[in-house]
Amino acid sequence: MTTTEQIDQKHQEDLQRLRGFRLLDDDFLTKCFDGDPKYIQFVLRIVMEKPDLEVEDVRTQVFVENLLNRSVRLDVLATDSTGQTINVEIQRSDKGAGRKRARYNSSMMDANLLHKSEDFDQLPETWVIFITERDVIGKGLPRYPVERCFLGTGEIFGDGSHILYVNGAYRDETPIGKLMHDFSCTDPANMYYNELAERVRFFKEDKEGILIMCKAMEDMRNESLQEGIKEGRRESMKVAAERMLADGTLALEKIAEYVGLSLEEVKKLQAGQSM
Repeated sequence: MTTTEQIDQKHQEDLQRLRGFRLLDDDFLTKCFDGDPKYIQFVLRIVMEKPDLEVEDVRTQVFVENLLNRSVRLDVLATDSTGQTINVEIQRSDKGAGRKRARYNSSMMDANLLHKSEDFDQLPETWVIFITERDVIGKGLPRYPVERCFLGTGEIFGDGSHILYVNGAYRDETPIGKLMHDFSCTDPANMYYNELAERVRFFKEDKEGILIMCKAMEDMRNESLQEGIKEGRRESMKVAAERMLADGTLALEKIAEYVGLSLEEVKKLQAGQSM
């Protein structure tokens, strides 16, 4: 097969994949919602039950760095007119919507929202919202709001941190039941909400939108390839560091210098922890 034929075959595979995309696919949703706040605003007004919510800014695939430990990549990060920061995550896997992941996303957002010398009371309200393909909580409800509270009285603690699970399998004639139906649609003609259908239709049927999505899929393939190469190099660095640690003749600082890891990472290896 020639290079041209290979490229054409890959393009046809991308078109087939595009036809099967739903808003429950995070790569597709983040492209649909990128740049224009009105689409995520429409969704948030329904799932948060706040019909007057005004989204002023939206970013997708936001990398939040932790220099010493695990960093995170947020699917959607929005800011509303009151300063609330809202993280929306799309999860098809139950494991990806774990409760401690919600806690970690919330803490990572907090760590990056307060500037030096600012008072803690200036920390804005935050929301972590998981829209999941299945009912991961398992109670048959459309929404599962999570709040800290005083156990003795049931009174809400009121620290401004909120977590919300949205059941993507929920179906009825209510706004959220219709919305979750639309999130599972591959064909915009079958969607209830024109606001979302027009955006999905653009990326699935409009020539410009199709080109954007095909380019995005190509970029994702290249990124995955580079990450695989990087991970292979990192594993080699780890093995080399472990051999030097086992030898016991070099200082930790020298091991870090020789293999290209940070001193903290070498210390973790010495303690038998994963990097």
